[in-house]
Amino acid sequence: MNVARSIELTDVDLTPWLGGRSFDDAWEQFQEEGYVIFENVLTPEELEVQRAALKPWIDADIRGRNNFEGADSNRVYAMLDKDPVFADLISHPLQLAFAERELGASVLLYACLAINLLPGETAQPWHFDDSHCGLARPREPLSMSTFWSISDTTSDNGATEIIPDSHKWGEEQPDGANQAEDFITGRIDGGSEKSDDHFQAIKATMPAGSLMIAKGTLWHRGGANDSDAPRLIVTPQFCKGWCRPLEQQLIAVSPEKVAGFPKRVQELLGYNIHLPFMGYVDGMHPARMLEKLG
Repeated sequence: MNVARSIELTDVDLTPWLGGRSFDDAWEQFQEEGYVIFENVLTPEELEVQRAALKPWIDADIRGRNNFEGADSNRVYAMLDKDPVFADLISHPLQLAFAERELGASVLLYACLAINLLPGETAQPWHFDDSHCGLARPREPLSMSTFWSISDTTSDNGATEIIPDSHKWGEEQPDGANQAEDFITGRIDGGSEKSDDHFQAIKATMPAGSLMIAKGTLWHRGGANDSDAPRLIVTPQFCKGWCRPLEQQLIAVSPEKVAGFPKRVQELLGYNIHLPFMGYVDGMHPARMLEKLG
């Protein structure tokens, strides 16, 4: 069994999305500061396709269930089961170039969700996205998060707040860091600690169609929406090929739908092998399961 890659990223010209920078320069910032932003990656036409696909799920107005999700936020999960157009964000070459260099060619989709902050939403608790592994810091990240701005993200509508260089921290935490009770279903009290700012924090403001890439160990949070309009992002997240994803994509997306996706998207969903043979099914490569549906 081997890891077959349907997209050879070394053959993809990333220049159109790098904003005049070299990839190595952007990678250096990513390593040093824990994040990097690329503006205007998506075209207006690509943005409209994403907005149209998200609209029925946003219009359903399903609100968050706890302090972490937020009382005035809509979250859309299992995105690839809802519409295949979301695969375009999952497999964008610029994003995957970072994910594969950071986490390896057997990288998996850790989670993928849309977050729509409604007016009046409060700031989220501070957190880092691979905290679920429970391993001591400082350490190398096990995941990488990306943030696509489907609407403009501004200083007053809830742009993601990040603490540059915090991916290098040990066990220290910012005031207002997430606690176990923030995940309790039905507990939505706006927690006074959630509003705590950090002196090093910056707001990742971006025009619609932009992309921020952040290390899984970078402390960040969704900001407060003090504007009169929603703020919408999609956040695909990736993890090492041997990690357990936050969202079980093999269950979240039906095999019949997966069979119609490009091969690289199938691999990201888990129909792949982490060498030498982690992830096999009945002693065979998991992609064989999809071949039966073809």
